[in-house]
Amino acid sequence: MSSSGRPDILGPTHERARRGLVERLGSPIVALDGLKARPFCAVDTLAAMERRGSITRGMRAAGERFREKFAAAHLDPLRAGNFFRTSRGNSTETPGFKIEHAKEAVWRALLFVGGLASPAGSCLWHVVGAERTLKEWALEQGWAGRRISQESASGILIVALGILEGRQGWG
Repeated sequence: MSSSGRPDILGPTHERARRGLVERLGSPIVALDGLKARPFCAVDTLAAMERRGSITRGMRAAGERFREKFAAAHLDPLRAGNFFRTSRGNSTETPGFKIEHAKEAVWRALLFVGGLASPAGSCLWHVVGAERTLKEWALEQGWAGRRISQESASGILIVALGILEGRQGWG
C-alpha cells in the first residue's frame, strides 16, 4: 500500500517479496531523466539484524566490510569475468593486485572465525559473502552438510560478526 492508502501497482512481485523484506527508500532519488522516484530496495540480513537489535552497528560494519572484500575478490560463483579489462603494468592499481589483496583479507577473516570449514566461517561465506539468506544456509548448506535451526544459524552469524568486529587488521 502506498501512503495514500492505494495499493502499489508497481510494487515488488509476490515472488520477490517471498525472498525477504523489500521496502521503499526513505527519501526520493533523482532518476536519469530528472524525475524523482522512491524505488524499492531489499533489506539485507545485516540491516534486518541491526534493526532488531541482534547485532551492533560495529558488527554490521564488519559484515559489510567482509561483503565488500568478498565482492572485490570476485569469489561469487555467478560472476563472469570482464573480457574487456586490460592490465596496466604491475602497480597496485591493477585489477589483479586488488583482487589478490581482497582474497587475502577474506581468508584472514575466515581464519579469525575458525576457518571456512567452521560453522562461523561457512556462515560468513554463504550468508554475508554470497548473500544467501540465513534460512537457506541453515536448511540447505548448514555446517558440514548438516541442517541446523534458523535460530542457531542466527547465533552463529552473531558470533562471527562479533569476532570480526573485535579483530583489527583483517580487512
